[in-house]
Amino acid sequence: MTNNPKRRHNIPTLAIHSTDNSFGFGYRKNDNHASDQLFIKEFDKNLCNNLIVDFNKFISIENLQKVNKIAVSVGPANFNASRLIVVLARTISQQLNCPLDSFSSFEIMAKRIALKNNILANKKSFWIYKKLNREGFIAGKYEIFHNENNADLVIRETVLPKLIKELESKELFFEANHDEEKDLTKLLDLSNKNFLNANVNSWQKVSPLYPISPFN
Repeated sequence: MTNNPKRRHNIPTLAIHSTDNSFGFGYRKNDNHASDQLFIKEFDKNLCNNLIVDFNKFISIENLQKVNKIAVSVGPANFNASRLIVVLARTISQQLNCPLDSFSSFEIMAKRIALKNNILANKKSFWIYKKLNREGFIAGKYEIFHNENNADLVIRETVLPKLIKELESKELFFEANHDEEKDLTKLLDLSNKNFLNANVNSWQKVSPLYPISPFN
């Protein structure tokens, strides 16, 4: 695997994503949205088996062998789905000997939420949250890092999504809002931008993120 900058615009990239209700795959042949192929499906009763079946239908062996980068969302989302897609992503990354990037689902949607709520001035920070069925919230904090124009807007995750008891009134908070197609595309974007920081052994450090799971 080479980190030659000249190859950056020809990086077959695979993205694997899940939400509270669905999972999806994305494949980008090169650094161009026009080459994107996306697959999105709602959860069913046999997610464990059907995830592999649908993945094999989505991508050919030929295209899979060309993948130079993989990106996966690690949550917070449905914990069982996050666990399964992380295992799938880690396995493929190890077998192909290619880097694996991981991003929280809140970080993936952060730019979309910032644009929607017009909070770009003065590099404001904000939180994205998900209300729990029982008391409390899962929330992560985000900051406008670079904003010459909307196309170059970069959001930095400053606090990884974690369990909190209540929302502070002095802070900006926006509720998490999944958009499967846009978030899969953003996951591909994030992985492509991070290509030069690639590490072929990075799969070893990737694990699902869900603050109220038995493993956290």
